[in-house]
Formats: sequence, structure tokens, C-alpha cells
Amino acid sequence: MTNNRASAWLAPASRPQTLLDGDLDFYPHAIHQPERLFRQLLDEIPWQQGSISLYGKRHPIPRLQCWMADPGLDYRYSGENLTATAWTSTLAQLRAELNQRFDLRLNSVLCNLYRDGNDSMGWHADNEPELGPRARILSLTLGSERDFALRRSGESRQAGLLALPDGSLLDMKPGMQQRWQHAVPKRKRLTGARINLTFRCILPV
Repeated sequence: MTNNRASAWLAPASRPQTLLDGDLDFYPHAIHQPERLFRQLLDEIPWQQGSISLYGKRHPIPRLQCWMADPGLDYRYSGENLTATAWTSTLAQLRAELNQRFDLRLNSVLCNLYRDGNDSMGWHADNEPELGPRARILSLTLGSERDFALRRSGESRQAGLLALPDGSLLDMKPGMQQRWQHAVPKRKRLTGARINLTFRCILPV
């Protein structure tokens, strides 16, 4: 992560906390003015109620979402086909800053809105074929702090929890999705909302 004085949203570069034997870098304060960015994205992203297929039936997912990507880069996971929405100006700017800061070619982002502590994400790894075997994913948290649960792939026991504060960023390195699963568990007493942005590079098929 290198300095970029022209950034509109990224805070000055700082040394991350390196976790999971190098598979994960954690930046607790990656965004400046995170409250402002949260409000803008809450209003401008066309949030939708998605659904997934379980045991042959469709079920609404416990959060709102939006798939934003370059033209033609649709995404499929858990039996759901997500058609790309055009980039908003705010997210296009943020993507450009992340690409420059991390020397990447991110071309898509999955936006999730956790409306309160009842919204959640189950155990999974972001290992869909269109991400390739060496996927690198940048995950931003805005709004209410939520726990990021981790367990090793193939195991059922949780290995740990990482609290993700407002404006924090996770750099999930190549290989993490093969070695680890993650989840966002319910927190019944939490009333605040959280936006999570997972920026990715979809490979051509």
C-alpha cells in the first residue's frame, strides 16, 4: 500500500496488521470521512433483496445487495445470477484509488447492506471460478462495527473473530479463499447499519 496524495477517500498509507500467516492484511483506518462515504453510498447504490437456492427452494438473503461491474461482467454464487449495474461516480472513484494504491485491476464490487444485527452472512469462501485460483479481494467496512468470523477450510470450529470498525479495510491475499472461510454472524442487539464493499477482479471466461 503506497501513498497517494490525490486520494479523495483513502487515508494516507499505513502499515497493516498482517494476520493468518500472511493471508490477510488488516487496515483499521483506511478511509477518511467514512461517515460521509457511508451516507453517499447508502443513498446512491440501488439496493435489492436477493435470494439464494437451498435444497431446491429460493430463500431471501438476510441483507440487501448490489453487484456493480464493468459491462458484461455478471456474477454467479449460491445459485444466484447477478447482472452488473453501472458504476456510480463515488464507487468508480473509490475503485480507481484502490487500483492505484494496491497496483490492481479491480473491475467489480459486491455491495452488501446489513440493515441491523439481524442481517448476516453465513460461512463461505469467495472461490467462484470467475475469480480464478489466485483471487485477491479488498473488503471495506462502513458504518456499524461487525465481527468477521474465521475458520479453516474443512473445519467446523471457529478459529477467531476480528472486529471490523467503520472505515476499515481487509486485503484478502491470493490463497486465503482456499485456506479459510469467513462469515458475518448475527448480533441481535445491534441496531446500526453496515455497508460492506468487496472489490474483485473477474476473469474473462
